[in-house]
Amino acid sequence: MALHFELVSPEKLVFSGEVDQVDVPGAEGDFGVLEGHAPLVTTLRPGILTVHAAGGEQKIVVLGGFAEVSDKGLTILADTADAVKDIDRAAIAARIAEMEQEAAKMEQGSALDKLITRLDHFKQVDRHLTGTAMH
Repeated sequence: MALHFELVSPEKLVFSGEVDQVDVPGAEGDFGVLEGHAPLVTTLRPGILTVHAAGGEQKIVVLGGFAEVSDKGLTILADTADAVKDIDRAAIAARIAEMEQEAAKMEQGSALDKLITRLDHFKQVDRHLTGTAMH
């Protein structure tokens, strides 16, 4: 049996079909979803989503959103979702620079901690895109 998977961004339906497995960058850690996975709803962190299907694997950059696993399969509503090959690396670098400048101006506290965590996630995506991450 295969897992039904749908990935939707505000601009488009990115993927819809039957797959073997999807590796998801969850806010509390990466997790894999196979057919028969227990139901759950979670938030996503910026990261690389990997779709495993009969034709190989496809890597997709997601920059936040939500994932729901149900008896119907896996549905991801992503803030942004693009194939790794289509990502604008300059836009990622600009976002990292912007977040670093914002962090430098902030006072200590939970808002700064959250921003630093999000910044680290964007840096992980950037490292993956440059081929130095261990994925």
